Amino acid sequence: MVSPRSHFARNSVRTTTLTLGAACALAVGSALLAAPAHAVPTPAVSASAADAVTADLRKGDSGAQVSALQQRLSDLGYWIDGVDGEYGPHTEQAVIALQKAAGIDRDGLVGPATRTALAEGTVPTATSSGTAVEIDLERQLLLVVVGGEVESVIHTSTGSGQPYEGSDGSERIATTPTGEYAVFRDVDAWDPGPYGALYRPKYFNGGIAVHGYPSVPSQPASKGCARVSLAAMDWLWEQGHLDVYATVVVR
Repeated sequence: MVSPRSHFARNSVRTTTLTLGAACALAVGSALLAAPAHAVPTPAVSASAADAVTADLRKGDSGAQVSALQQRLSDLGYWIDGVDGEYGPHTEQAVIALQKAAGIDRDGLVGPATRTALAEGTVPTATSSGTAVEIDLERQLLLVVVGGEVESVIHTSTGSGQPYEGSDGSERIATTPTGEYAVFRDVDAWDPGPYGALYRPKYFNGGIAVHGYPSVPSQPASKGCARVSLAAMDWLWEQGHLDVYATVVVR
């Protein structure tokens, strides 16, 4: 296990070259094609819930089939803010996370391909053997990994790869650099910055953080941070997955 001190030593070169500030927000990324699936089917979990999802579903729907969808997503580890039978924004984001893992269209609609992914129990795999939060840039997923196993999967949006003007007037590229880091600072509030305010950010590489944001597109859209929904960020704080010194792996 790598000590927090060695994390900071290893990351000191990275962080001195990254001056993105505290904002990472508001960049608009170009559309990202569905990535090839690297996820693997897991043994069926609550198969009855998966079997109960037989209709096409979308945001705004409600009823027993939505509850079955939410239960199946939750059983598989896709973060969702409760099972209430209402297809709201958090259910839509959990569906998009499943679609990302399966390598299918990221539209938030439950159709035949998404129902197949549900039935097969498609979940992403971890690369970390211990405990970490992994940010999968290809599939735009944030994985909570405990003991080498993925416990939770959260929809995220990272650096758009597009040019933007820095706060000092220089032209920069919105990227989320790969590597292994440690959370070194957090702010339990909206944290103002040169490009906008970040909700309860957990900084792990200079001005780059995992943070909550009202908009989390299905494609990369930030200036370098990993966006999640406001409610998902609250959950990450409550569960302690991103406490100071926690390992963050960007891959």
